[in-house]
Amino acid sequence: MTEQPQQPPASIDDLETGDLYRLRLFVTGATPNSTRAISNLKELCETHLANKYELEIVDVYQQPLIAISEQLIALPMLVKLSPLPQRRLIGDMSDTGKVLRGLGLPAM
Repeated sequence: MTEQPQQPPASIDDLETGDLYRLRLFVTGATPNSTRAISNLKELCETHLANKYELEIVDVYQQPLIAISEQLIALPMLVKLSPLPQRRLIGDMSDTGKVLRGLGLPAM
C-alpha cells in the first residue's frame, strides 16, 4: 500500500478543528534580525493562522542546550513541528509568500 502525500489545505479555514500549527522560532537575543523575525512571524500568524497556532520563541543565548540538541545551522530559524511534515525556515520571515509555502499554506 502506498501512502498519498498530504495536500496542504486550500485555505486556513479548511483545517480540521484539531489541526494546530506548532511553531518554534530560534533567535539570538534582541538582534535586529531576531526582532524582525519575531515581529514578522507574529503578524503572519495573526493574519493567516489566527487561533490555530502555538508559537514558542527560544533565545539560544538563554537556552544553549536546546540549540545544540536541535542542530541549528543558522539563525533566526523557524521550525514547524506540526502538522507534519516538519519544516525549517531560515531568515527574518519577511517574505510572507515564502513563509506560507514553507508552512504548507497557500500563498496569498
